[in-house]
Order: sequence, then structure tokens, then C-alpha cells
Amino acid sequence: MGLPKEVNITEVCPRDGFQSLPDHVPTETKIDIINRLIDCGFSQMEVTSFVHPKAVPQMKDADEVLKGVKKSNNVLFRALVPNLRGLERAIAADVEKVKLMLSATDSHSLHNANAATMEAMDKFIPLVERAKESNTKVAGSIAVAFGCPYEGEVPTDRLLEICQRYEDMGITDISLADTTGMAHPVLVKRVISTLREEKPHFHFSLHLHNTRGMAFANAIAGLEEGITDFDSSAGGIGGCPYAPNASGNIATEDIVHGFEEMGIKTNIDLDAVIEVGRILAEQFPAQSDSFILKAGKSKDLVTAPGKQVKIGEK
Repeated sequence: MGLPKEVNITEVCPRDGFQSLPDHVPTETKIDIINRLIDCGFSQMEVTSFVHPKAVPQMKDADEVLKGVKKSNNVLFRALVPNLRGLERAIAADVEKVKLMLSATDSHSLHNANAATMEAMDKFIPLVERAKESNTKVAGSIAVAFGCPYEGEVPTDRLLEICQRYEDMGITDISLADTTGMAHPVLVKRVISTLREEKPHFHFSLHLHNTRGMAFANAIAGLEEGITDFDSSAGGIGGCPYAPNASGNIATEDIVHGFEEMGIKTNIDLDAVIEVGRILAEQFPAQSDSFILKAGKSKDLVTAPGKQVKIGEK
């Protein structure tokens, strides 16, 4: 299969990035970063999650953030919701699309949602019905889809079972998340190939973490299997609070730069994203992880040396 000519990038720093930071990020800072990201050309952005403040304290100001950001007809706002209460808050905030929180394994789900995977899915039913009433789009997610820190590699049959349960609820837009960066290209290709063969009518996207430096290689593996939608976080900030050592998402500037260098359009203003990444790196240096911020773009040339320097020359 040839590579696509164009991909879609969803920016998730306002949710996945900020939720992982140890110190509270002021509401005004979140609003400023989101407004800057809106101007970068994203068609979709995950702006927050409507969870209980005790579960994820960084998201306690979700309602205030949504009131403060500028609205744009060019950017669809998506938010993570764990339950019906979260959905109602998202609806009140005029969020157009919500993503459900779900883990592939019972062990991770018990930490993340205080319920086993299938029990958590049962609780989605009234939520999905309410979303339909309000014309709110609903996407599903499968966290630790490529490996769980508690149970190891996740059987593909388990992922197919979850997909079928989603389909029974009318959801075929599914995000596959490498939550702890346990994936590798061969695994990514095998999983996506199987899922797309069994569920050809589904729309799968990839949510990749760079915990072990494999995220861009895994993105290419996804491209080769027909994936054209990817999540990323400006500055490489992110991580799951319920997964040990889960470092940041693949940096938006890294994945945009990589795809554009390959001739694959992202429709994102790379320089604008880099500037946001720099701002984030200055404010949160310990959590920033971006190759482009360190090395610059491949096309950034430097002045050639005036003469050859010989060893021993004075």
C-alpha cells in the first residue's frame, strides 16, 4: 500500500499534555496556549477532559477554559468524558465531539475507571444515548491497545471484542492508544492490519506516546496500513496519570515536520507550532520532549565554516 498524500493531526496538549503536569497550570495559561494552537491550522483539537477534579486536578477548570477560548469554525473541539455527568458538562460548553475513556485491559481500567473494561463499556450506554439526543459526535478510545504495563501485550481478539461492543452502540470512530509507549512498528502493523480487515467500515486513528523513542516509527507503520489520523502534543508534553512511567505524546512539531519532509501534507503551520512548543518548553522544561525544538528543522541551514580546521593547527 502506498503512503497517503495527506493526513490529519489532532492537537491534544490542552488535555493530554496539561493533565500530566505536576503543578497546576493557570486557567489563563491554558486559554492562551489553546488560542495559539487554534491559529496553527488544526481541524480538530482535544481541548480538555470533563472528569472529577479529584481524579485529574489539572482539569478542574475545564468549564472556565472553554468559556475563555476563542471559537473558530475551522476547528472542531473534542473533549474526553468518563461518564454522563462529564458529557452534560461538555454539552453545556458547546463541545462538538466527545471521546470515551476506555482501557483495553481490566488491570488498567480498574486504575483508570474503577471498573473492569466491559463493565466500563456498559456504563457508556446512557451516555451514548444522551449524546445522540444532543447531536454530539461520539468517538471511542482503546487505551494501552498495544501493551499494558500490568498485563503485557494485548491479544488482538480482545481489541476486536471491544470494537464489536463499540459498534453495538453505534460507534465506529476509534482511537488506538499506545499509552505507555510499548508498541513497535511490527506490532502496530499487525494490529491495525487485523482490525481493518475485520472492521473495514471503522475509522481508526493513532494516539502515540514516545516513551521509548518509537512513536514516529510507529506512525509510519500506521501510515503503511492506511491510518491517516494521528494525535500529537505540542512540545511533546503528556502522559497517562494511571500508567507508570508514561512519558509524553509524540511532539506535534516532530510528527508534522517528519510527514512534511516525506511529502505528506498536514495543513499545519509548522513554524507556528514550533513557537507554541518553545513557549511550553520555557514554562515546563522538565516535561518538554521535542527533537525539533532541540535540533531545528532539516531545512534550517547554518553558515559553512570559512576554512578547514586541521588537527594540531594553531
